[in-house]
Amino acid sequence: MHHDYDFLIVGGGMVADAAAKGIREQGSEGTIGILGEEPTPPFPRPALSKKLWTDPDFTFDDAAMHTSEETGATFHLGSPVTSVDTEARTATTAAGDTFGYGTLLVATGGRPRRIEGLEPGDRVLYFRDLADYNRLRELAQGRPRVVVVGGGYIGSEIAAALSQHDCEVIVVHPGEVLGDHVFPDALARRFESLFTDAGVRVHGGLKAVGGREDGDTVVVELSDGSSLEADVVVVGLGISPDTDFLPADVARADDGGVRVDERLTTSVPGVLAAGDVAEYPDRILGRRRVEHVDNAGEMGSAVGRIMAGSTETYDHTPMFYSDVLGVGYEAVGTLDASLETVVDERDGGAVVYYLDDQEVRGVLLWDVEVDGGLDQARSLLAEHARPTDAAALVGRIG
Repeated sequence: MHHDYDFLIVGGGMVADAAAKGIREQGSEGTIGILGEEPTPPFPRPALSKKLWTDPDFTFDDAAMHTSEETGATFHLGSPVTSVDTEARTATTAAGDTFGYGTLLVATGGRPRRIEGLEPGDRVLYFRDLADYNRLRELAQGRPRVVVVGGGYIGSEIAAALSQHDCEVIVVHPGEVLGDHVFPDALARRFESLFTDAGVRVHGGLKAVGGREDGDTVVVELSDGSSLEADVVVVGLGISPDTDFLPADVARADDGGVRVDERLTTSVPGVLAAGDVAEYPDRILGRRRVEHVDNAGEMGSAVGRIMAGSTETYDHTPMFYSDVLGVGYEAVGTLDASLETVVDERDGGAVVYYLDDQEVRGVLLWDVEVDGGLDQARSLLAEHARPTDAAALVGRIG
């Protein structure tokens, strides 16, 4: 079957929702088609590891994005796009349907990184979509023993959520201390203690290198030659940009993401990209690819308006955040514990500055409320400088 749309969006997530609304915000009445591999229309993906676990009164109905109702977009769900012909301006799905377009937006996000030999199954979840969430909630009712592989955002949030639902949780991660790749040592130890105090067992210095399902048990093989047995394994090792379906004339970044300019346009006229998949020139931080919800919403809205004729550029520097076990943090820029850090303690919380030899690279607001703190952080990063005495940063934000 063949369909034609003025605006065709490949990917059915939060970027697609924001882009469709951006198109209408710009005043265009052109037809919008949205092709999604998942069987569900856009929903707030962060809720899968956050609010749906922590707020018993929160449902997907509360956060419905109403994309189709508000924009008139037509959804084609449940089948991935397998190829794009940028000369013919068509996209083809695995189901064999073809879609013509006037302007194409690539908003496919990424695919979870896999552990060789540990195949996804009923008890092995590469946590990413609504089906994974629904399956894990079902399994969690039996209070299983769960091995969470990965100590980043998804791994830590899922481990925290499961521990609060009376599951026995073990976290496997490669660092010495949970979070030590992003937090300075003292803060990382406080972060890990949140989990151990909640009954989570933290196994640092290890990677999962393989595994198998054996009936109702999953065996996880570890890098030191040992293994763990679990009822459920949840893997959160980040994503790889989903771009294999694109032709070679759409330029890629080194990590496989789609390279775009300040107007979110690719190397091919009429093809744009946004969200997790797009490597873009941040006005403050330089060229980067960002996998956070603030970027998805802001970049999605901007790219929709641009597709519909706006002359703007994307000039938002996104923030990111997490909430685990009663502690929340927000940040802008680069959080890398190998950088020099200045920790400004604030009533049990902290403002942390990350610096290299030339400038402040990132700011973390850890369990502290600072009115306008993120905007102050962006202004500091935009100076592209560092004080002669780094300790002078104490009190800079607040």
